[in-house]
Amino acid sequence: MVPTGRSGFEVGPSYAKLGWHASDTHPLTFTDVRVPEDHLLGERGQGYRQFLSILDGGRVAIAALALGCIRACLELSTEYAKQRTSFGVPIGRKQGVAFQIADLDVMAAAAHQLVYAAAAMRDHGAGAAEFNRAAAIAKLYATESAVTATRVATQIFGGYGFMEEYPVARFYRDAKVLGLPVE
Repeated sequence: MVPTGRSGFEVGPSYAKLGWHASDTHPLTFTDVRVPEDHLLGERGQGYRQFLSILDGGRVAIAALALGCIRACLELSTEYAKQRTSFGVPIGRKQGVAFQIADLDVMAAAAHQLVYAAAAMRDHGAGAAEFNRAAAIAKLYATESAVTATRVATQIFGGYGFMEEYPVARFYRDAKVLGLPVE
């Protein structure tokens, strides 16, 4: 861990991002930074191996974030479809909207199974290759489904889905970053 204030360590200005405004993200620059021995995490020379292990676990965490986004889209869309009326009936009784909500439910159920299965493998000490595969599948499915779920929720909300006062607009922006590759 690099203590702040070390010579050669710089924190750049905050990025102006499309979404994820709750995450205050800055570039970090390390130029000939000396780190005290007692600040090392893990064994010297094993940083890359440790990084890969953390990255694999991070895939499950990102998949869990995506699952939360899908569930929020499902819950908000279901509630909105009960309240919003069109031609005297709730829009949720219209087949097109009902099918979209059913699709959100399927995405949430499938993502839940994949995320929890991968997390259970990690908790129970599954082999690295088996866990890595499960984590990658969970992340891929859940993040792609989150992007789709936000698009569907925005569609169900109609014009309101594009307005900042409705959370689906934020979900729409935030979901995209979940599926970006790590550089």
